[in-house]
Amino acid sequence: MNNPDTPIDLLLTQPVPDAIDEVLLREYRVHRLYQQQHPQKLLAEIGPQIRGVVTGGAKGLSNALMDQLPALQIIAISGIGTDAVDLAHAAKRNIHVTTTPGVLTDDVADMAIGLIIATLRRLGEGERLVREGLWGTVNLPLARKVSGINLGIVGLGRVGHAIAKRALAFDMRIAYCDRREQAETGYRFVGDLSELARSVEVLVLAASADDGKAIITREVLEALGPDGYLINVARGKLVDEEALVDALRERRIAGAGLDVFVDEPQVPPALRDLAQVSLQPHRASATLQTRLDMGRMVLDNLAACFRGELPPHRV
Repeated sequence: MNNPDTPIDLLLTQPVPDAIDEVLLREYRVHRLYQQQHPQKLLAEIGPQIRGVVTGGAKGLSNALMDQLPALQIIAISGIGTDAVDLAHAAKRNIHVTTTPGVLTDDVADMAIGLIIATLRRLGEGERLVREGLWGTVNLPLARKVSGINLGIVGLGRVGHAIAKRALAFDMRIAYCDRREQAETGYRFVGDLSELARSVEVLVLAASADDGKAIITREVLEALGPDGYLINVARGKLVDEEALVDALRERRIAGAGLDVFVDEPQVPPALRDLAQVSLQPHRASATLQTRLDMGRMVLDNLAACFRGELPPHRV
């Protein structure tokens, strides 16, 4: 426990679960950047004292903000993505960057399967029809069968493996693309992403976004074709969003299920308007159980750092 006579100042860039917030308030002096109408005023006042930042994988911490915190020792990410933090910049200042690996894998994989079902079976359209009292007056197009499809997974890490495990229960035939072939997976490896897209009916994006480049390009979408679907539970920046909108509008792919976007929380109006698109507000890991587990890992990382130890989940 930290010495109450010398409290450690923490900066929160976004809310955390109440149970985790209670611990932070008890152990640290907490400053909430996300509640400030004039954040620069707060940073001018307390920036020099901040020793830890708690943030999310999508929000991260910009270099400009990092540089306003000269005493910073740790950036504790509640999530697994580090693409929104300049790791090299943090390393130059000997700032620990930590994540919460493992605990959100099941939730993200569940979301991927949920989006596959919602998109192919057109669940959103059916729900809107019932809610609007149009059942019996409007005929929806027939949906696409889910069981037995050819599924392509982009990125066979923890989440990719968990998606594949669930897909097997639906008798899906699984292929994947990754930086290298993995031994004894039982799944078909395809080294070229366009080739993978051409050979499957549903392409699920579960890759990391470390280099920040779009890998789902116009070429890949063209290869996926008019009967193909794109599902993204990774990062929005991995998709050329303009190319995706064009492909959906022109029916060059059949549909998309998206939990992430390039400029969150901004979503292109075309994606909101297209009936063949299922949308979620970046909530793949947003279950109470998982967020509490993630929060506990954040607490462990902070406590270790401020005890002078290496945080257990450092990058």
